[in-house]
Amino acid sequence: MKLFAIRGGIHPDYRKELASDKAITALPMPARLQILLHQHIGAPARLMVAPGERVRKGQMIAQGQGPVSAPTHAPTSGVIESVSEVTAPHASGLPLTAVVLAPDGLDEWATLPDPITDALTVAPQQIWDRVAQAGIVGLGGAAFPSVIKLHLGVQRKLEMLVLNGAECEPYLCCDDRLMREQAAEVVDGARIMAHALGARQVIVGIEENKPEALEAMTRAAAEFPDVTIQPVPVQYPMGSERHLVQALTGRETPAMKLTADIGAVVHNVATAQAVHQAVRHGRPLIDRVVTVSGRAVREPRNIRTPIGAPVADLIAFCGGLVGVPARLVLGGPMMGQPLPNLDVPVIKGTSGILALDAQETGEAAPGPCIRCGTCVSICPCGLVPLEMAAFIRTDDLKGAANLGVTECLSCGSCSWACPSHIPLVQYFNYAKGMLKTKERERAKSEHTKMQTEAHRARMEKAEAAKLAAKATKTTRASANGAAATGTAPDTRQSRAEEPTEA
Repeated sequence: MKLFAIRGGIHPDYRKELASDKAITALPMPARLQILLHQHIGAPARLMVAPGERVRKGQMIAQGQGPVSAPTHAPTSGVIESVSEVTAPHASGLPLTAVVLAPDGLDEWATLPDPITDALTVAPQQIWDRVAQAGIVGLGGAAFPSVIKLHLGVQRKLEMLVLNGAECEPYLCCDDRLMREQAAEVVDGARIMAHALGARQVIVGIEENKPEALEAMTRAAAEFPDVTIQPVPVQYPMGSERHLVQALTGRETPAMKLTADIGAVVHNVATAQAVHQAVRHGRPLIDRVVTVSGRAVREPRNIRTPIGAPVADLIAFCGGLVGVPARLVLGGPMMGQPLPNLDVPVIKGTSGILALDAQETGEAAPGPCIRCGTCVSICPCGLVPLEMAAFIRTDDLKGAANLGVTECLSCGSCSWACPSHIPLVQYFNYAKGMLKTKERERAKSEHTKMQTEAHRARMEKAEAAKLAAKATKTTRASANGAAATGTAPDTRQSRAEEPTEA
């Protein structure tokens, strides 16, 4: 299969060897699970349980609400201890509502939906419904409800499902281990998703630095001519869905468009495995594989962990920390979020937990831009980071928007390559956030204006109807009064006006 070059990109020190040789190990069940109601893109799930209630493993405890949402389920059996606010696994450290579950040690399953044995021939609606009920979201980190992407074949003609096994972020190797150990489930999940999308072909893109995963996936896909396992170059950010599709097909996704608009939908390999579990076994998304790594971690490893487990428990399972880490990160070092502390829960989108020492972070004070152009040459989106940053520094968000800041992936390549250590990606994230806020305010203002105008129109219409009704009532009253007295308008001529005889 021919590959196509992608623009820009970098080659950081990947450091995957810290954990990539460690098989997936199950985390012992924590004493408490904090299961957030909002751990996906879209509206938070609606609570379905109350404190003191006993739940069983796999039972839905919060239901998705609105067109973009996802339900959550109990990762084990136990008693709902409380519904309270906990620290969000986000740099802001803001509180979010969580169901606090105290496991009872029985791990007793709830009644699960029946397996869909003919998953490759049933109506796509059955697959959509099962994926939605299972609460599956994109496990590559975006946490977008998967069922929405599975609907994209309804309005578009799709040719292929691209399965993202690139895992280009440094340190992270949870997808690598999943493909090595559960390749058959990943391939089966991919074929089920392709059927739900109406796509005839599956292409799995895996970076060349994962030879064991390539071998395992190739064996698992050998009997399926509709599935192609394709090595791709080791180049960050190859895991970006737009760039992975371009590398595999040569097709570039236009600005403000989706890869579906050029015939391809991208899902993560872990998402495919979760779909297999939901469809073939009725099992909802209640756990995931997380890479715990960094030189400040005593024993880096890959852990199958229940959703809601405290990050502190995962660190302890890895032997604890070596000294005080310079930085704690949720996700990868390039696009991950700084962790406020270890007392936050694992969520569905948690692919990694990193504890980095000072040598790994390589932090340095930012200097002035020397206009070397390095950020321009490595930007995978073809943007001009130094010019966008100049606009943002003067709070000219419109100027930054005109240069395409909203098309920025936030991949961090420009910040990594900048010799002056300017935090360019932070500038762009700030600008994108402010532009979204202004757009929401504009939309809210327009909505308020429309509501005001509609209210005024209703009031004017009601007043006109009221006046018309009053006029009709007056006319009827006058007519009824005249009829009651037996009088009628006098139409005779006066005598003065009578004609005289000649």
